[in-house]
Amino acid sequence: MIIDPGLYSLNKSEIWWVIKQRSLPTSFKLYTGSAWTILSRSFSEYCIMGWENLPRTLLLYYTNFVSSPEGYFQTVICNSHDYKNTTANHDLHYITWDNPPKQHPRSLGLRDFRKMVMSSRPFARKFKRSDPVLDKIDRELLKRHHGQFSFGGWCSSKSDGIHRTCSGLRSENYGVLNPGPGSRRLKSLITKLLNERFFHKQQCK
Repeated sequence: MIIDPGLYSLNKSEIWWVIKQRSLPTSFKLYTGSAWTILSRSFSEYCIMGWENLPRTLLLYYTNFVSSPEGYFQTVICNSHDYKNTTANHDLHYITWDNPPKQHPRSLGLRDFRKMVMSSRPFARKFKRSDPVLDKIDRELLKRHHGQFSFGGWCSSKSDGIHRTCSGLRSENYGVLNPGPGSRRLKSLITKLLNERFFHKQQCK
């Protein structure tokens, strides 16, 4: 158990380790996972409103935890009767770990580019500042020129397929986002994650 002085003091300082340990809770089971999560609107509202007080109870419990983002949402959703069967055990990140002891992510570089793309995962970490692989991602995947935003815009279309309106664009045919290789890779990954043969077997284990 720890105490974070940042919760009580204006100045940032190291956490305080408390010698006395808490016993494991009996009213709920603890879960851990990635700090990167995608939450549905319904579940987010549940965490805020907490109509049966579980989210607030766990919020207080995780106040004195190290890396509480790696356990709070996982524990809430896996102890909730309404949401425990809605989880997908994946954070959509491409990460390679130091080996041994697999405690810190290795910095990705040009030699990792092909594996990142073939993994079909839309996010990756970590990168060194201004690493050449970031320019390669901008150039080949995002089609982003140096110092500019990524090309494209969100558009709606009529039933006949003719584009009607595009957000923030002057012309209907300029910057339209059409599905490309990246979207097909992501679709393949999501389809695999939601496969009925494996989806429920990987929930809240």
